Amino acid sequence: MPTVVLVGTLDTKGEEYAFLGDRLREHGVDTLLVDAGVLGEPRTEPDVTREEVARAGGADVEDLVRAGDRGAAVEAMARGAGEVLKRLHAEGRLDGVMGCGGSGGSALVTQAMRELPVGVPKLVVSTMASGDTRPYVGAVDVAMMYSVVDIAGINQVSARILANAAGAIAGMARAEVPEDARADKPLVGATMFGVTTPAVDAARGRLEELGYEVLVFHATGTGGQSMEALMRDGFITAALDLTTTELADDLVGGVLSAGPDRLEAAGELGVPQVVSLGALDMVNFGPMESVPQEFRDRNLYVHNPTVTLMRTTPEECAELGRRIARKLNAAKGPVTLFVPLGGVSLIDTEGQPFHDPEADRALFDALRENLDENVEVREMETDINDPEFARAMAERLHEHYQAWSQRKEA
Repeated sequence: MPTVVLVGTLDTKGEEYAFLGDRLREHGVDTLLVDAGVLGEPRTEPDVTREEVARAGGADVEDLVRAGDRGAAVEAMARGAGEVLKRLHAEGRLDGVMGCGGSGGSALVTQAMRELPVGVPKLVVSTMASGDTRPYVGAVDVAMMYSVVDIAGINQVSARILANAAGAIAGMARAEVPEDARADKPLVGATMFGVTTPAVDAARGRLEELGYEVLVFHATGTGGQSMEALMRDGFITAALDLTTTELADDLVGGVLSAGPDRLEAAGELGVPQVVSLGALDMVNFGPMESVPQEFRDRNLYVHNPTVTLMRTTPEECAELGRRIARKLNAAKGPVTLFVPLGGVSLIDTEGQPFHDPEADRALFDALRENLDENVEVREMETDINDPEFARAMAERLHEHYQAWSQRKEA
């Protein structure tokens, strides 16, 4: 019988969690109740106490109560709950995890959920689910259901919502993944943007011919984070990181940053990677009116009504080159950088709005000046979307992977 772990603040949401537990057991699912509350005594009896959760997070409940710092308490209990969930999963006692709450409870529960591998069912009923969910979902498969009303007791509306949620997580916990004939194929992570789609499509086609399954990630911040999370979880064992545009957003302050650690997971893990400079000619903002005033005089391009692109300057491109060099120099595994001398995106070629040879040259020169000898560099007189460029990247990744696999087996 599958087990769903319920994790939440039982001092404020005990009634709701007791209701969820009853509904889950009606679906023939076992439950484990984890208390991550610190404000008062739990209103329903947990299987894992708040004292145990706090200790797992390196804290003491009484100290947290005395300090009276709600933010610090939530952080400590979220950390501890994450450790508890990992332990239960490792012991085979967790087939799904569920929680509910407002902004604080949702932050706590989802932070803990994100410690579990991709594929483990995760569901939170939240007052925050109709807004920006990125802080809660992160780069993993957390499902959020809007609570409609506040999580404040059981009423005619909340009972229906919570009952639906219990049915959903029970079904997820029972679900079995069908056997897939492709399951023995190595997984390659590839990054793509609209302006690098032809390149990724061509490279993916070649890699599939060579016997790989390619997972394509839209380089929108969460896309890069998700790819690297799957690397760390052991799913992806090679990277075709063709579109590194998220680094430009992180540098300049665009809306699609994947954080300062982007382009480091493959190197840290030592897995084969082939990297290029896709869409480093641009920083992303929302509609034109959302572009910060300081950038209004820059080269701006309306990609669509909700996305405005800004051309990176030579100075920004030079810094991007230095940052990429530092990250690739630190790689523990095989790495090749492919440089498309004819342009890094569809709109960075001659006659297109972001064609800027000076900025591209600053990027290329900074890479040449800062890359170590252990990083192989292949420059090609094409733009990034030339099929020849894409196939060359795919075939070099195949060569890296073959050699890396042989070393692992030896």
